[in-house]
Amino acid sequence: RREPLALVNLKKKSEETGEEELASRIDHCKAKATRHIFLIRHSQYNLDGRADKDRTLTPLGREQAELTGHRLASLGLKFDQIIHSSMTRATETTEIISKHLPGVKKISTDLLREGAPIEPDPPVSHWKPEAVQYYEDGARIEAAFRNFIHRADAKQEEDSYEIFVCHANVIRYIVCRALQFPPEGWLRLSLNNGSITHLVIRPNGRVALRTLGDTGFMPPDKITRT
Repeated sequence: RREPLALVNLKKKSEETGEEELASRIDHCKAKATRHIFLIRHSQYNLDGRADKDRTLTPLGREQAELTGHRLASLGLKFDQIIHSSMTRATETTEIISKHLPGVKKISTDLLREGAPIEPDPPVSHWKPEAVQYYEDGARIEAAFRNFIHRADAKQEEDSYEIFVCHANVIRYIVCRALQFPPEGWLRLSLNNGSITHLVIRPNGRVALRTLGDTGFMPPDKITRT
């Protein structure tokens, strides 16, 4: 998942090993395929719920998820998997989206749960989590980035299309990290509920952002950002 040269143990080179063999070993570690990452923010949910299990999707949120699922299906892509946050609102959004993508496997993970990734710059007055949250959530969300956002495995022959259903803070942080922008600027980005963010990771490790928080497929009266 790094530069191919970093994956080759140069110390193993014998006296007979020449540059041609080294080039072959490096080539063996090179990615060949492109990964398409679709980051979906969960739909609108019940803000009055005290515990996660009570923060279920609102009727509008369920409509939004249906619209997002329909949009993803209309792209005509062969999606490989849906990885989603284990939080209730993300799980429910995934269940609705998956109805439009039959046969695509679903995987739940705690890594993508909502949290405070890093102290924002500039700071904001309306959101001030305790400092310990940045240490706990930040390490987990960074682990999610490193685990999921990387170039294709060298063994992958065809381009892949993967969906990640999670949360605004997680997606905004991942976008900044993937584009090598200062991650402290994550809170300057804004994402609607049910929106689609599309990242492309090329075999050489270059990353492109095709869409950020797209909800153009929703009627204006269905768009929210809670």
